[in-house]
Amino acid sequence: MKEQLNSLTQQQLTELMEQMGQPAFRAKQIFRWIHEKQVTDFFQMTDQPKSLLEQLSQRFELVQLVVARRQQSKDGTIKFLFQLPDENCIETVLMRYNYGNTVCVSTQVGCRMGCRFCASTQAGLVRSLTAGEIAAEVYAAGKDIGERISHIVLMGIGEPLDNFDNVMDFLSIISSPLGVNIGMRNISLSTCGLVPMIDKLAERKLQLTLSISLHAPNNAMRSQMMPVNNAYPVEQLVAACRRYQQHTGRRISFEYSMVKGVNDSAATAKELAQLIKGMGAHVNLIPINPVDGSPYSATDAANVKRFQQQLEQLGVNATIRRRLGSDISAACGQLRREAREDALK
Repeated sequence: MKEQLNSLTQQQLTELMEQMGQPAFRAKQIFRWIHEKQVTDFFQMTDQPKSLLEQLSQRFELVQLVVARRQQSKDGTIKFLFQLPDENCIETVLMRYNYGNTVCVSTQVGCRMGCRFCASTQAGLVRSLTAGEIAAEVYAAGKDIGERISHIVLMGIGEPLDNFDNVMDFLSIISSPLGVNIGMRNISLSTCGLVPMIDKLAERKLQLTLSISLHAPNNAMRSQMMPVNNAYPVEQLVAACRRYQQHTGRRISFEYSMVKGVNDSAATAKELAQLIKGMGAHVNLIPINPVDGSPYSATDAANVKRFQQQLEQLGVNATIRRRLGSDISAACGQLRREAREDALK
């Protein structure tokens, strides 16, 4: 199986050119062809020696995604089911906001984290995506609408910090001025709470926004919803978040999916406010989308609003995420699962 040239960072591409006896400037030229002009064939790189292109084509491939399914919501949200070269499928969502177009990318085929309210994890983890495959999600979505993508959230299928090295290479590629040049401050990375990897990420001092999928303020409640909490309890997770803030100077965002009768009481709001006290953190309240096979249902809108108001009164900055794509397979992983079920019929 060939290596993916799309997955090489500019530094890695420079090292490759050196190994091949080529001048360093070739790396910048090829990087631009792949990530700015987004060519799909080596021989479209018209300023490169034919002999070099032949060598590259023998050893490498340029990853392309195929649109297996496409759903468009009346609010403009588009959900793609992309087929990878190995015929596995992933989901990517394009959302339109007044500040620009945001793409929510997947970082793995499936997920092994086992969160009980999530469709992505129900069939387990198949494999991690390469840096080039993650970048290809952004490029394919932008090409579909013919507009610039200005923001990225790593919040689709998979746990980004469970695919750490490839995700770091993706961030290097996607933020490069030689490519699509999406600034780190326009990128959000969401994790369910892999404490050692949060510390490892902090060492990079990236200017991205770190979002923690918290969803519960105590261990009993969170372990029931998220098995990862058994490995990294709430106290360890919040301590890692405080270290991250101190090391990077970046504010953390906590995602909190509102589940009816589970984590939406006034007492829970008070407990949450106490847990993150003094962090200046932001809480993003998420009305969950219904998922077949999940025991959870969404809190009604009035209760979500009450929960937000209580957090605000307790000194916590809290907002309610706008529900986009509610008339399509909105919950992460649903479209992939539907396609898999159809294939088995």
